[in-house]
Amino acid sequence: MTTVRIGILGASGYSGEEVIRLLLRHPGAQITRITSRQNAGQPVAAVFPRFAETGLSFCAPDAADIAAHCDVAFLALPHGTATEYALPLLKAGVKVIDISADFRLKDAAVYKTYYKEEHPAPELLKTAVYGLPERYRAQIKGAQLIACPGCYPTSIILPTAAVLTAGLVDLDAGIIACSLSGVSGAGRKVDLPYIFPECNESVRPYAVTGHRHLPEIEQELAAAAGLPTLAMTFIPHLVPVNRGIHSTVILRPAAGVTLDQITAAMQTAYMGEPFVRLLGPKQLADTKHVTLTNMCEIGWTLDAHAGRLLLSSAIDNLTKGAAGQAVQCLNLICGFPETTGLL
Repeated sequence: MTTVRIGILGASGYSGEEVIRLLLRHPGAQITRITSRQNAGQPVAAVFPRFAETGLSFCAPDAADIAAHCDVAFLALPHGTATEYALPLLKAGVKVIDISADFRLKDAAVYKTYYKEEHPAPELLKTAVYGLPERYRAQIKGAQLIACPGCYPTSIILPTAAVLTAGLVDLDAGIIACSLSGVSGAGRKVDLPYIFPECNESVRPYAVTGHRHLPEIEQELAAAAGLPTLAMTFIPHLVPVNRGIHSTVILRPAAGVTLDQITAAMQTAYMGEPFVRLLGPKQLADTKHVTLTNMCEIGWTLDAHAGRLLLSSAIDNLTKGAAGQAVQCLNLICGFPETTGLL
């Protein structure tokens, strides 16, 4: 197997840590640069003791140095910062897999609306490939810049796109997605809402209007439905677990749609996909079945009483929702078997 030299920028956060964990067991990946401004010069074990035996150390992020020593760069950086490194790395011929939000949206005006600033490189939005392999596998294989989906969007897009593409939903009735995320989804930071006494024994919604993942979800569901735009309701919640996201998506089925048709649509979309587990009709997803895996578990049922279709999905927000999906994309662009390092 060919060895690919890997750089991980912003590796001191939860997503960066997960990329390290996965690539250390990847037979085709050689980690050659791990960057952190705050921890430059320190051994990785000083921040993540689990990696003590690796001998790896953090270095300061320098695009020229990374370009000289890496074939592929993972950007686990805050939004806005990723573009600062993506531009010179792409010009140097390094393939970029961005785990931040910088390149997920196709419309720079929408980015400005939700991120409250101009996009720093709008020209790259046209070339970035959305890194959801189950929907864009062919495009990912030839991409230079991959925009990995957010964790909430992954959990919502995968189940919902299947029934939208099959034309089984009455879109005039709207779409509601209610999602619950573990605390690691907020990132590795010290902030009052996320310290133990505040979030333990507590379940609460937040950002129920204007969440930054909303336009990304709407963009991809509109594409699945064959529409230019689409509006929906997204209700995220914080729950007191470390990892995992569960999403329940509520839709009105088109007239006459049966449970068998829903099942057939799911099988058409995902049968044979290595990282989608179809539970079957009348079964619902559970985060404990996907923790520390790159799997998305999907169940579905029809509520005849209320006339609603209920979709249920679960992912690990740090794996399928971030680092694992990024490694899945790495495998595609480098020609490795797609499951390498992930099973």
